[in-house]
Amino acid sequence: MGIVKSQLLKEFGNNFPNFHKKDLNKIFSILIEEIKQSLKNNESVEIRSFGRFSVRNNKKKIARNPKTGEKINIPEKKSIHFKMSKEMFNKINEKE
Repeated sequence: MGIVKSQLLKEFGNNFPNFHKKDLNKIFSILIEEIKQSLKNNESVEIRSFGRFSVRNNKKKIARNPKTGEKINIPEKKSIHFKMSKEMFNKINEKE
């Protein structure tokens, strides 16, 4: 399992002991809400040395239900695309 919000806030608390937990939680919530709002407005979000979030539009299409063979219409959708930075790529792929 990956890291969850509570673990992340605990790490922030360990690294920044001068901040109150409620302040760290508020900062984290504001950060996440700003990212969400930017993506909702079709703006990309870049976090240096981590990566870039952007919105992509998936066109509407006609697909087939593999179980019944019935054709179904899939409406146009938006999806989030993440491209990691070179630093992140190197960190993930470094040999131990």
